[in-house]
Amino acid sequence: MTRVVVLTGAGISAESGLSTFRDSGGLWEGHDPMAVATPEAFAADPDLVHRFYDERRAALSRVRPNPAHEALARLEAAYGDDLLLVTQNIDDLHERAGSQRVLHMHGRLRSAWCVACDARHEWTGPLRGLTDCPSCAMPALRPDVVWFGEIPHDMDQIHEALWDCDIFCSIGTSGQVYPAAGFVQYALARRAHTIELNLADSDGTTDFHVSRRGPASELVPAWVDELVAGDL
Repeated sequence: MTRVVVLTGAGISAESGLSTFRDSGGLWEGHDPMAVATPEAFAADPDLVHRFYDERRAALSRVRPNPAHEALARLEAAYGDDLLLVTQNIDDLHERAGSQRVLHMHGRLRSAWCVACDARHEWTGPLRGLTDCPSCAMPALRPDVVWFGEIPHDMDQIHEALWDCDIFCSIGTSGQVYPAAGFVQYALARRAHTIELNLADSDGTTDFHVSRRGPASELVPAWVDELVAGDL
């Protein structure tokens, strides 16, 4: 069976209405990332950081998966364990569309992490003012997201999958954020077929065998149809 690794970035969720990090009108505008997305920022002003992520969590409850998310869930149904979906996004739109084999390398917005006992808890409401851990009762909960300067999750599993894959597909990414921007190089070293689906050229476009331009909600379902039909 063909082994496939898919990487998704902010572009796929933007089509569901979630603002992206670099959009001129995006959610991060007016916020210095160093003030809301570093361990140092959290230590200096936890109230500000909690408020920022509480707003993002609330926004997530108002959006739905789009046809690109749904198509990737359909691809998982066809490929099973031979598909691994890696996302840079902290939303849960892949899971809500039906995907189960998802690795959130930058953490999850709807999760709270206790830095005292290392427990993780599903969390859909605000964290601001409610930071006692349900497991240890310590006031040590923080957003379960990977901040600047922290190590992304599941890197060993991701690298192993990239080394073993036959097809690597990057969807809605800028190619600017490492280590994800380097995943295509792992796939190329395995001599995998590489394809990029994006609105515009990324910083790594020249590393892909095939690049297609357009909305993810159009490109991804078409690509999945080709893959399931065996046309790739």
